[in-house]
Amino acid sequence: MNIVEKQAANTVHRAAPFANRPQPWNPGVPFSLDPVDSVRVNLSAAERRTAALAGRRTVKKDWQAAWLVRAVQCIDLTTLNGDDTAGRVRRLCAKARNPLGADLQEALGLADRSITTGAVCVYHRFVATAVEALQGSGIPVAAVSTGFPAGLSPLPTRLKEIEASVADGAEEIDIVITREHVLTGNWAALYDEVKACREACGPAHMKTILATGDLQTLRNVARASWVAMMAGSDFIKTSTGKEGTNATLPVTLVMLRAIRDYREMTGHVVGYKPAGGISTAKDALAYLALMKEELGNDWLQPNLFRFGASSLLADIERQLEHHVTGRYAAFSHHAMA
Repeated sequence: MNIVEKQAANTVHRAAPFANRPQPWNPGVPFSLDPVDSVRVNLSAAERRTAALAGRRTVKKDWQAAWLVRAVQCIDLTTLNGDDTAGRVRRLCAKARNPLGADLQEALGLADRSITTGAVCVYHRFVATAVEALQGSGIPVAAVSTGFPAGLSPLPTRLKEIEASVADGAEEIDIVITREHVLTGNWAALYDEVKACREACGPAHMKTILATGDLQTLRNVARASWVAMMAGSDFIKTSTGKEGTNATLPVTLVMLRAIRDYREMTGHVVGYKPAGGISTAKDALAYLALMKEELGNDWLQPNLFRFGASSLLADIERQLEHHVTGRYAAFSHHAMA
């Protein structure tokens, strides 16, 4: 079995129930405090469960390479810096079109495959630039919006920003919530805010960033996840990447189980995006393994799972190059932008 066959066998292409799903994937449900109040999280159990993951779930050689190729396809290749320029964004888009390079794909036995990242994620200022650079590739542009990263702009301003990004061609909008609503338990206000953002997104997919590092407890993370999904979020996302603590495996476990329970209660499907601090191939494999265990193969696809990352791709390339040559390249050999 070559690496192409292993990739297909290991990750499974989208099952029939998920194909051609109408938008939005998650229409939301009326607000209810019942699932929010009933949330319970055992912190020590969550930490034990995720700490044991690396020792119990490992993949080697061709199988590891296949998983890493799938990780590349699930990356939202991101630049969110104050010194971003149109030139940097165009280079990022070129990398998103060809994340592995023709020579590496050929060495992996994937020369006949179109391998791209899942999306390119930029500030609103660069949406039109990215849309133009990605024309014809099928790669969507995601825009961080609603006063990213703090989310403290007036709500009407945040909604106008969403509408402007969609008008410029963004197919995905990553919004940020008002953390105060979570910290004060004002769940109805959080629901109304996310629902208003969902309506402003129109046809675009909406990812709701919970900024989990600011929410203090895993129970708050679970509660915020429920409210965001009830309000119609297509994805729930851990972090902006700007908090002191970003994506972690215990937070991921809590959010994935919220997604699973929400689906069981409503029948609606929600995706997941960890972001911030995921910079190594080893990290990516751990998240993929947890996704597979908690939600199954259907969530190992870019329509339901994304990494929010900038430096992750370079390390995956190094690992794949080592797989085919036995040597590690310098990080500068795989520069992105």
